[in-house]
Parts: sequence; C-alpha cells; structure tokens
Amino acid sequence: MTGGFVCLLATTASDHSWSPNMAPKDPLLATLKVCVLNLQSHGETVSDTNPHLASCCELLELVLRKGLQQPVLSLVQRDYWHCFEQLIHQDACGRLSALSLVVEQTRVCKKLLSAQGRGRYLLRLALSRKTLPQFITHLLHTPRILEWYSPTMSILRNEEFVEPFMSLLLVLSHMEFKLNMENCSFLDESWLLPVCETYEVVPCREVGLVLRYLHGRVFVLELTPGSQAHVDKFICPGDIIDEINGTSLRNSKNGQAGVVMSRLKGCPLSISVLRWRAQDGTVYRPIIKLLRALTTENPSLQLGPAPSQQSANKDQRNSPSQCLKEGRIVYIVQYLGKASIGTFGGKEVLQQGIKEVLQKNLPSKEVLLDMKETHLTCTDRNSKQELFEHHYPEISCVGRYGQPDYTVFAFCVADSPETPESTGFCCVALRASSIKECEEVVCRIATGFKHTEWFV
Repeated sequence: MTGGFVCLLATTASDHSWSPNMAPKDPLLATLKVCVLNLQSHGETVSDTNPHLASCCELLELVLRKGLQQPVLSLVQRDYWHCFEQLIHQDACGRLSALSLVVEQTRVCKKLLSAQGRGRYLLRLALSRKTLPQFITHLLHTPRILEWYSPTMSILRNEEFVEPFMSLLLVLSHMEFKLNMENCSFLDESWLLPVCETYEVVPCREVGLVLRYLHGRVFVLELTPGSQAHVDKFICPGDIIDEINGTSLRNSKNGQAGVVMSRLKGCPLSISVLRWRAQDGTVYRPIIKLLRALTTENPSLQLGPAPSQQSANKDQRNSPSQCLKEGRIVYIVQYLGKASIGTFGGKEVLQQGIKEVLQKNLPSKEVLLDMKETHLTCTDRNSKQELFEHHYPEISCVGRYGQPDYTVFAFCVADSPETPESTGFCCVALRASSIKECEEVVCRIATGFKHTEWFV
C-alpha cells in the first residue's frame, strides 16, 4: 500500500522535482502529502466546497505552529499570524510588496477578531494568490523571526523537513484556489465555513426581520408576515446576517443592524447571509451552542428548513408544476403569447388583452417562470432560451382570466420599456396548472409591485 502511494505521488508531482527519496519522517508532512493528493483528485480548481480543503489548511496551520515558542513575561499568546505580520516590507520604490499586501488586507478585515482568525484568513488568501511559498521562504530568511521557533521541534528549522515541506507548498501554488474571502466570520472559531449567500433586495418600506444579537452575531428569529423577507423567502429563522451593503455585522452591538438599514432606507440592499445549515444539510457545527441558547430563550423559534426549500420539497412530491432554483420556487407554466393593447396598460384592458392572445391560437410553450426579488424571468424549459425579463416597476397590472378558464393569467407591460418614446403596452398571457397555482403566481407578481416602490 505504501509503495503504491509513493509511486502515485512521484507521478503527480513530477513537474515539481518531488522524488520518493524525499519522503519525510514527520507524520504531519506525510499526512499533508495525502491531503494535497486528495485536493488534486477533485480537479484543477479548488473551491470552498472541496471536502479536503479544511483538512489541508488545518495541517498547514499545525506545521506553522509546531515548535513555535511563547515569549517570556508576555500576556499575548504568540501565533503564526504574528510571524507573518512582522514580514511587512516595501520594495525599492516604496510600494508594499505582494506579501505585505496580503498581510495588510488580513489586518484590516473587520470580521476577524483574533490572531487565529487572521492567520487562517492569511493562509486562504495566500493560497488564492499563490504566495504561500514566498511567505515561508521570506520567513526562513528572517533570523529574528525564525528564532521564535524551537530548533529541536520545529519543521521550519529542520533541514531534513524544510525541503519536502517547500515542495508541497510549490505543488499547492500550481493549483487554482477560488475561495470566497468574504466568508470569513467564523475563522476565529473553526476552519469549517458556513454556507454563505448574498441577496439583492429592492428598496422597500420594511424588510421584516426580527433579530437577536448573541455573542456578536446577528441571528434571525422570525419573519414578519407579509414583509419582503417573508414573501421572497431569502432567509429563515436561525440564519445569521453577516453584512449589509459591505458593512460587517461581526461583533455588532444590539440594534446595529437596524441602524445600518435605517441609514440605507430607500436604497437597494445587498445582504450576506450565513446559513445555519451546512452544505450536507446538517446543523453547522460551530453555532450549535448558540442555536441551543436561542431556542431556550425563544421556545417558539422554528429552525426547520428554509421556507422556500420546505415549500419546494413538498411541491416537488405533490406537484410536477414547480421546481427549486437557487432556493426559490420556480413555476412550470405554459406561455400562450402576447398581444399589443394600445397606449393604456391599466387593469381595465387586461381581460381584452387575454382574449386577443387566445384568439391567435398560437402553440403554447412550456416555460419556467422565475419570480426573483427585483424582477421576473421566463425561460423556455426545453431550449433554455430566455423569452423575456421584466422588472416589477415595468409591469402596469396583473390579473387572472375569468370564465371559462380560471388558470390563465396575464400582466401588462410597456412594449419597449428601453425606448423612451414608446408609449404602447402589450399583454403577456400564461396558463398555470391549477386555479390555486394561478392565484399564487398573480399574488406574487402583485407583491412585487408593493416591494419595488422607490423612495424619493
């Protein structure tokens, strides 16, 4: 088994002068070798979803901590971040070097509160920018910092181990790391990162979130019925608001999220959400204790699946007319066509517009109607071609057809909204699979009007 592993390793890393004779005896390096191979086996690009990324980073951290000595008579616990922090320097023109830029970006990140978090952020950033070998080389040539490591215990001060370690770093530098550096609020506690998603929310009177501040985190307790958050289903109780329009809420005080939202009233919002569920659907481990505290304080708190997922899972079992896309319910409906209705687009002409579409008797198309936060799109289910996209403020009215077919619905929209001189409207008609679903779609489009009101 061992012989086969060495042969595979030599073949994979042959471009980096990595021979079996260099095999180190240190167990950390041997394990790191296996982890690097596992990373390579999942393709050329490494993302946060790679199951071996966290293990690889943790092993790098253990190597950098091994033999790191603590200062005498100091209250500060020394970590490898402090070593990297001392490496800041400038080039001959007075500009910060590539390594110093990585250190500086780490230092100014407000989501990191500890040396451990900053060290982990720097390692991820250095992997993304392929600068980790240069960091270690610079460290090895800086005696005043290298002396912080024990000559008998440290891998960095052992000539037998440094060379294979650098070979491993060179292999990593030839891989593409595409990591979400904004998702770093839990690096202080863990290498395991939560699912991080960003949502664009149009200007509205009320987002509709009831929040609880706990240990510097902003948790969502519930969604106000009828609010934009409740209708759009972009967040669920137990999730964490990480930032709003670039403003970090890490380590925030009570009411800080409300202050930020008040300051941005009438503006589009970009909300970064950390999910309480991990990628595999289980509870994200680093927040288990916090969720227990939340449920103890608020016995009515429901942490079940995200509302959109819960509804979609149910509908996928009972109805073939809906599917799930990026956490949203997407309706499978029939596109019947459109007809010009003149210069007036009010609800009074909607019924006549639907009749005109039906009288054309065009062949219908099975389409996916996706109602997002700011606009709706219609895509041909078979060809994947987008048939139209309309922002809610462009839609003048929406309604359901009367007798004899209550499953037909339509909306009126400016014929060419991108052309200022255009004054015509057209009626776009579609058919849902049931009366109930027809009502749901009409209500969701109507709600879009309410939540896309722009403030002056």
